[in-house]
This record gives sequence, C-alpha cells and structure tokens, in this order.
Amino acid sequence: MGHAGMAAAAVRYLRSAGAPTVAGPVEALPRPDLRAVGDDERAPVDPAEFRRVLGNFATGVTVVTAPAGDGEDMTGPAGFACQSFSSLSLDPPLVCFMVGRTSTTWPRIARAGVFCVNVLGAHQGELCRGFAVSGADKFAGVVYDAAPVSGSPRLADAAAWIDCTIHAVHTGGDHLIVVGRVNALGTGDGADDMTPLLFHKGRFI
Repeated sequence: MGHAGMAAAAVRYLRSAGAPTVAGPVEALPRPDLRAVGDDERAPVDPAEFRRVLGNFATGVTVVTAPAGDGEDMTGPAGFACQSFSSLSLDPPLVCFMVGRTSTTWPRIARAGVFCVNVLGAHQGELCRGFAVSGADKFAGVVYDAAPVSGSPRLADAAAWIDCTIHAVHTGGDHLIVVGRVNALGTGDGADDMTPLLFHKGRFI
C-alpha cells in the first residue's frame, strides 16, 4: 500500500472510531530557554565525547563556493569544505548547510548572496583538504567553471552541483544554518558510476 492508500485507510479508521479527522488550531510551544554555559559551569556534554559519538555518523562531503563579491575581485572566489549539507524541501526546492560562526569564508558567501554546493567523489579527497585549510589560496590549481545562475565556482569532476540563492539564515548554537533556494542543479560526467567521498570517525572512507 502506498503512502496515499495508508493515509486514506487511517482516515477511514479514525472516522469509524468517532475520532475527529480535522485538527483544530495548534498552539505554538513556548520558546526554549536557551543560554550559553557560564565559565563556572560544567558543560552538559563533554565536547570530546560529543565529537567521538557523532563521528559514527558517516556523511557526504561537499565544497560550498561563491563568486567574488563587489570589491573582492582581487581576492577571488570563496569556498570551504562542508560535510553538514542536506536537502531540505522539494516544494519549494531548498537545501541547507551549517557553517561555524567563526568561519572567515562565510561572511564572503553572505555578501555574495549566492552559493554552489559541489558534491565530491571519492577521488577528490586532496581537493577537499585544500578547501579545509584556512587562509590559503584554496582555488590555486583548481579547475572550475561558473555555475549557470549564480556564477559560483562549479568544480570540475564533482559528482553533482547545486546552484543556489541564500533564502534564510538561522542560528544554531556555535553554527549558522544556511538555507538556499535551488536555482539550477546537475550531475557531473560519470556521476552514475562515481563512488562518493565519505567522512567517518575523523577520516575519509
């Protein structure tokens, strides 16, 4: 039974049981009381243990890029390695990634207002390491062209690319949650047979 059939069966059951099938107004839950941990307080979770346990979740690896903003032509495009990327919505088409508040690359992407997510293949581990280094010329020797809508660097030989406009930015502790509206996307040559680059327990696999 498909999702639609299961939903219809659930509605029929609720009606036969005399339960209402149309929900009334839903009141929003109160906002959680969030605050930073004080210097004299113990963190609720040890950061090293947090990293160790969450490292068991394997993720794909991307490079998020943006064109040089106004007045930044001499510094070139911006980009950073990002493993916290996800699809978010089909209608409208949205994706999201997370970036640290202390990132020096994020302000440049924010000023550009657009970005391209480049999904890396297993053969691009060294390329990823280059984009993970802070302060270096990350695009030195890197082959790329311009994504069709934003003009963000679209890296050669990547498995896929998603060209976006910044749709919203939300706070998330020591990170920011960046939501992008997808304007164009596609896959690279040979993507169907390409092994993805994965990150697990602090290393590529």
